Amino acid sequence: MGSQESRPVQTTEKAQEIGKTVNPSTHETGLRGARTTTLFRAVNFELFVKPNKVVMAFGLIALTGSVAYIAYMNAVKENQKDQMMYEQYFEDGSTLMKPKKSKWE
Repeated sequence: MGSQESRPVQTTEKAQEIGKTVNPSTHETGLRGARTTTLFRAVNFELFVKPNKVVMAFGLIALTGSVAYIAYMNAVKENQKDQMMYEQYFEDGSTLMKPKKSKWE
C-alpha cells in the first residue's frame, strides 16, 4: 500500500551498444534526442544549439543587408534603362520614347 513503484528502466539500441541503461523520464526529446549523423548536425547546427541573441542579431543584419543590396542593384539597373531612352517630340504635340543609338550604328 505504501510502497512506491519505480518506472521500469528501458534500454535503447545506442545504450545497449555502450552497455548502459537510460531512464525514459530523463531522455531528451526532439531533435537533440534523435539519432543523427555528424554531417547532419554540422550542416543544421542551429537545430541543436541553444538560441544566442548575438548570433541572431548578426544573422538578421546580414540578411537585411543582403536584401537591401539586391534591391539597390535592381533600382540602379532600372535607372540605367531609363537613361538609355530619349523622348522625341512631334509637331502635333505627341511624344515617343525611343532608345538611344550610337553614332556608329
